[in-house]
Amino acid sequence: MSKRLGQAWCGIDAGKGHHWAAVVDETGATLWSKKINNDEAAILTALGEILDLADEVRWAVDISGTASALLLALLAAHGQQAVYVPGRTVNRMAGAYRGEAKTDARDAYVIAETARHRQDFALIEVPAQLGADLALLTAHRSDLVADRVRMINRLRDVLSGIFPALERAFDYSDHKGALILLTGYQIPADIRRRGRARLTAWLAKRGVRGADSVAATALEAAHAQYTSLPGEDVAAQIVVDLAVQILALDDRLKHVDRQIRETFRTHPQAEIIESLPGMGPILGAEFVVAAGDLSAYADAGHLSSAAGLVPVPRDSGRRTGNLHRPKRYSRRLRRVFYLSAQTSIIREGPNRDFYLKKRGEGCKHVQAVIALARRRASVLWALLRDNRAFTPVPPAA
Repeated sequence: MSKRLGQAWCGIDAGKGHHWAAVVDETGATLWSKKINNDEAAILTALGEILDLADEVRWAVDISGTASALLLALLAAHGQQAVYVPGRTVNRMAGAYRGEAKTDARDAYVIAETARHRQDFALIEVPAQLGADLALLTAHRSDLVADRVRMINRLRDVLSGIFPALERAFDYSDHKGALILLTGYQIPADIRRRGRARLTAWLAKRGVRGADSVAATALEAAHAQYTSLPGEDVAAQIVVDLAVQILALDDRLKHVDRQIRETFRTHPQAEIIESLPGMGPILGAEFVVAAGDLSAYADAGHLSSAAGLVPVPRDSGRRTGNLHRPKRYSRRLRRVFYLSAQTSIIREGPNRDFYLKKRGEGCKHVQAVIALARRRASVLWALLRDNRAFTPVPPAA
């Protein structure tokens, strides 16, 4: 182009291997559309070409995760800010344009056009070092927890096929001693042969708390089954392998939890976040990652809405006051407020009093917890705004 425009919009359909960028002018005409490899040199070359098209370029991306991390970092380094256009919005907007083809170039064009028509999309902030560290650590912890749940379920399934009485005897998700027992004994005959005294000594030597109680429970289960089931030798080896993996995974989780706790407490407002009952370092770190920059929320209502704690009206004609649960919100942020609210009602205090009040008004448990979570979102926003810790008694105005 020979003429430089005043303003242009660039939509980027992001991917792991490559991106596709399309630039449109104020009439919606395509000015530039190319495939960009996901490496620094290619992105910088494309960035220079696009910035030469107009004095101001507004950027829009459909992915704000790891696939677009390098792209967003390079944009930020050159003083450019991008907005996030959700995939659901892109999918619906695609139906407003001619044709049914589904290509990266068309998606990028739709993203650019959507950003041109709408000015209310959220800005994507490239996280600072602390935010990036916490995002990686909390995501890694979530993966480890999911792996542990899968292994526990597999362990119980295999064990119930050869020794159902022992499978029912312990809660393996919360009993380290039972897992240690399975590393040595998985078959009823072996437990009966060992006897209570020697089994207790074997467990105590491996640091099991309440070794005698664990041994007695295992022996009682062993006396409930004298029949050997087909495949129990192979199944026993699988049980041993799973128990060892779960114990090793528990050690890894402890290490990651310690890293998250130490990293989170370097946050300037970590003490304020932790002062809210039910909000420990793990949930606090997830809140920092999910909420991002609090300056993006004009008031407590915006924070609650982002967490999906505010009902959305669905009125039509004379039907008014019809509220329903929102569909577009941060699941992670909602989880933080819900879990912290559920934890806070365990002990006496204003949180439990509010929960009991809602139950007395006829709310079910989930409804009461969500109401408490909504109230706690307002309290936390105010605490962070005023930069002060939580106190059970509100301060004087």
